[in-house]
Amino acid sequence: MSGSVNRPVRRRTFVLGSAAAGSAALAGPLAPTASAAGFGWSDDGSHYVVDTGANLVFKVAKSNGDLTSLVYRGTEYQGYGGKNSHVESGLGSSTVTLAQSGSTILISVTYGTLKHYYAARSGENNVYLWTNKADTSVSATRYIVRVKAGAFLNDEPDSYTYAPTTLEASDVFLKSDGQTRSKHYSKLRVIDYDHLGWSAGGVGLWIVRSNHEKASGGPFYRSLLRHQSADGGGLYEILYYGENQTEAQRFGLQGPYVIAFTDGGAPSSALFPGTLTTPWADSLGISGYVGASGRGKVAGVGITGRDTAYPYTVGLANAAAQYWGSARSSDGWFSIGGVLPGVYTLTVHKGELAVYSTSVTVSAGATTTLNTLAVPSSNDPANASAIWRIGDWNGTPSGFKNAALMTYAHPSDSRAAPWTGNVVIGGGNETSAFPAYIWKDVNSGLLVYFKLTAAQAAAAHTLRIGVTTAYANGRPQVVVNDTWTSAIPSPPTQPSTRSLTVGSYRGNNHTFTYSVPASAWLTDTGQYNVLKINVVSGSGTTSYLSAGTSVDAIDLLA
Repeated sequence: MSGSVNRPVRRRTFVLGSAAAGSAALAGPLAPTASAAGFGWSDDGSHYVVDTGANLVFKVAKSNGDLTSLVYRGTEYQGYGGKNSHVESGLGSSTVTLAQSGSTILISVTYGTLKHYYAARSGENNVYLWTNKADTSVSATRYIVRVKAGAFLNDEPDSYTYAPTTLEASDVFLKSDGQTRSKHYSKLRVIDYDHLGWSAGGVGLWIVRSNHEKASGGPFYRSLLRHQSADGGGLYEILYYGENQTEAQRFGLQGPYVIAFTDGGAPSSALFPGTLTTPWADSLGISGYVGASGRGKVAGVGITGRDTAYPYTVGLANAAAQYWGSARSSDGWFSIGGVLPGVYTLTVHKGELAVYSTSVTVSAGATTTLNTLAVPSSNDPANASAIWRIGDWNGTPSGFKNAALMTYAHPSDSRAAPWTGNVVIGGGNETSAFPAYIWKDVNSGLLVYFKLTAAQAAAAHTLRIGVTTAYANGRPQVVVNDTWTSAIPSPPTQPSTRSLTVGSYRGNNHTFTYSVPASAWLTDTGQYNVLKINVVSGSGTTSYLSAGTSVDAIDLLA
C-alpha cells in the first residue's frame, strides 16, 4: 500500500535532490511492520523473486547476484543492452542465499571476499543495498541500476542521448551545437545531494545514496552519478571509482543505499543519509554491520576565526571511515552522528579549503563534545595583507572565467568563453577575466599587468598561486618583467587521472610561493609591471589533455 501523496507528473522531469527536497514518497522505513498483502518470495529455479506487497516485484539471479528485474506497477524498468543491475559490471559466479525474518527479506551474495546484500521490507517500494568490499580483488566499488530505454530520457549535462560524436576517450560527447555531454558531468559534489534519478509519467526511480563512510574523497568529491543514452540509463552509487581520487580506498561494509520507486515525487527524507535508521537490520547477520548502539557522535559548540561570507564544513577521516557535517553559520556549531569508534583527524574547511585540523576520539554510544575551535588567523591565506589579489581563497576556482561551467561541460564546449586573455589589476573584473584552468598547450603564458608605488617597488614581495588540482603534474612557473624567472617548483601530490576535462577541479589544495626580489620590479611607477604565468611539465599530451592546473587564488603580498 502506498504511503505517498498523489502528485502526477505531466511532463518528464530530472531531479538531483538534497535533504531540502520534498518528502512525498511511497512507504519507507517508517511504514508499519505488519506484512502487506502479497509480501513474500518465491524461487523460479534461476532467480529469487521478491514481492514487497506494495507495487514492487524484483528478481535476483541465483547464479551471480545480478538484479535482473524491477517491476513497478506492472511495468519493467530494469535493464538495457542485455545488461542487468549489479556491483561493478557484474560479479560472475557467486553464492546467493535468501532468508526471511518477519517483515524483512534479505538476499546475500558472496563473491570471493566481497559480500553484497539486497533487503526488502513489507509494504515498501524500496530495495535496500549494502556492499562489503574487503580488499582490492574487485577493482572499484560501484552499484549501477540499469534502466530500460525510453523511460526517462533527458538532455541534461550527464546525458549523451543526443550526442553521437565522441570528443574525448569513449565517454565525452559533442553535440551538433557544440555543447558537450558526459556521464561525468553531474555538477554535484557528494555533500550536495541525497538522491538522484528521474521522474516521468507519475513514476519516480531514484537511488538514495549511503552516508559514504567507506568511500574516499571527502564531502567535496565529484564523480559520475547517472547517465542516459539511446539504449537506456544508469543510476550509480559510487564508493570508490579510482578517478580523481585524493585518498586511498577504504574497505568494509557500506550502506544502506536505496533503490526507491515513488509516484513521481522525491523519495522520503526518512531514507536520506543522516536520517535513515535501520534497527530492523541489526539482527540480520550482515557482515560488518554496526548498528546505532555501536556508533558515537562528535559535537562542537562553535568555531571562531571564521569568515562568515563562506560556508564551513567539518570533516572526520581516518583510514577506515569518513564523515562530515555543516557548521552553523551563526556560530559554527556542528554535530556529526553515526560515527564508527576510532581516532579521527577533524578538519575545518572554509568553502573547500582546509584551515584547521585536530584529532578527536569517538567511542561507541557516547558523544565527544568539543569546546570552541579557534581557527588561527594565519591559517586562512585571505587574512594576509596583499597589494592585489585575484580570486578568493576558498579552495575552489569559483568566480574565475568558465569555473561554473566546468562542473558540467568539457573545456572545449561552445558555451565556454575563450581560455586566453590577460588581466589588468584595477580594472574591476580581474577574477572573472582570469581563466579558471591553465594548460600548457592551451593558454600558458597568461599575463597580469599591475602598477606599484615607489615604496612597493623598492621591496621584495611574495607572490602566491593557490591551486585546487593539477593534471599531468602541471604547475606554474612565473616570469616578472622578462627579467626575473622563478625556479620550476616541484609538483605537489595530485590525482593521476583526468580531472579538468571530466567535471572536477577537486584535488589537493596547494599554494605555490615565489620570493620576487626588488630588482625585478619597474622603478617607474607609471608603468605596468608584467607577471607571466606559464604551466610547466614533462607530462601530458596535447590541447585540454596537456598538463594543466585549476586556480584557487593569486596574490602579491604587501
